[in-house]
This record gives sequence, structure tokens and C-alpha cells, in this order.
Amino acid sequence: MNDTRTLTSAEQLQTIARLWPDLHDALGTTNTGPGFGLGLRGYLAALDHLDADEQEARRHQAAALRALERSPDQLGARPVPISLRVHDTMRAVEAALLDTADRIARSVQRAPQQPPAPAHAASARTRAERLVWEDRARRIEAARRDACDPRRWQPQHGRTATRAALWLSGRASGAPGPFRPLSEAEQRHIATVAAGALGRVEAVLDLADVRRDLAAEHACQCGGTIEVYGGAGARPVARCKGCGALWSETGVVAA
Repeated sequence: MNDTRTLTSAEQLQTIARLWPDLHDALGTTNTGPGFGLGLRGYLAALDHLDADEQEARRHQAAALRALERSPDQLGARPVPISLRVHDTMRAVEAALLDTADRIARSVQRAPQQPPAPAHAASARTRAERLVWEDRARRIEAARRDACDPRRWQPQHGRTATRAALWLSGRASGAPGPFRPLSEAEQRHIATVAAGALGRVEAVLDLADVRRDLAAEHACQCGGTIEVYGGAGARPVARCKGCGALWSETGVVAA
């Protein structure tokens, strides 16, 4: 992203929802082009050292993916061939968002109001009886509206990445509804999932400007540290901080 301002978790989730149609468009494209990740990005990803929060998020994603594999229609029918890199990213992000929405809803979402107990129909013969029946009708309608509140996360309806991202964005921003406020732990969990999911979406769409040092075991022949950078439409490049050697995906640029 070109915006240097740090996005909040809510904004990151809204960005994922906004970019999801672009992922669907990219799903039918071939894996060609100079974008960061076709060569160096894949190499860099394999060398990436994940911190504890990211490892935890990946464990959640793996569990959710196993469940998602039992429902292969999650992304809808697609013609072949498709970009497996985009497909895998969409499956992983969708699984993580749905799993997180399910977890957060179980924790923060208030149970629907209970309607009054069933009663035999009767004619209101007095004003007091009429008031009782009118109050009962109001409570039944209030319970119905509460159960159908569109702000609720209802797992049986609309299990899509976009809906999960927007629902989690509402929780992260403290939007009103039948919920209690998030705890600090829940806020951190949503933040971890949002940042990881947006990073994957931006990477596969080549929107992220990435710059990172490779680990010491992958140093240059001169012993210098190799820095990899690219993305956001730029051709990926690796540079040795010691001798200044440059590499692109096509080979050595300068030594």
C-alpha cells in the first residue's frame, strides 16, 4: 500500500473486503509478470521467520482449512486453468477470517432475546387484558427482530470472506450491536489475523512494497547481508549490502 499511515485493524479488514473482487479477477490469470514473489518472493517467503503470534494465527488457519477442504464450493465454481497461488491465498485468508469470526462471535455476541412462553389464544375482554396481550405481542416482535438483527454473525448465513472481514471490522471499531466490547486479547487476535490476511492479499496482488534482509546462512559470497526488495509494481531485486552486487529474477545485474 502506498499510504504510509498505519492502518487500524478495522481499516485493514475493510481493505481486504474491498480487494476481494480483485482476487477473484486474478484467480483466472496465469502466474506471469515481473511482480515481487514469482521468484524472489517465493524464495523469501520460504526463509521468513514467523514470530509467535503469526505462528498461532497459522495454526488457526490450518485447522480452519482442514474444515474448509470438506466444502470445496466455498470459492464457487471457477474455470480452469486458474492461478493456484491466488487460489491458495484466497482459501487461506477466507478460512482465517471465518474461523476468527466464529471464535469472536461465540465470545462477544449476546444471545437473542427469548420470546414469551406460548399461550392459548384468548379474547381480551377488559382494557387490562388488552394491555397484557399488546405487551406480549411487542415482546414477541422485539425477540424476532433481535434474533434477525443483521449485525449479528450468523454462521449459517453468508459464510464469505467479505462478510467475515466487514463483521470483524465492526467489532474491531466498536460498532454498536448485540455485543460486548472486545477484550485486549480479542483485539490482539483480530489485529494479528487482519494484518496477516491483508499482507497475503497485498502480496499476491503485488500491492505491497517489501524490503527485507535474508538470514545469515543465505549471505553473499563476500559475506555481506543480502537485502531483497520490490513489490507495488516494481521488479524484485536483491542487493548485497557488502559488495553491492545486484540480482534480479533473470540473474546477476551487477557484481
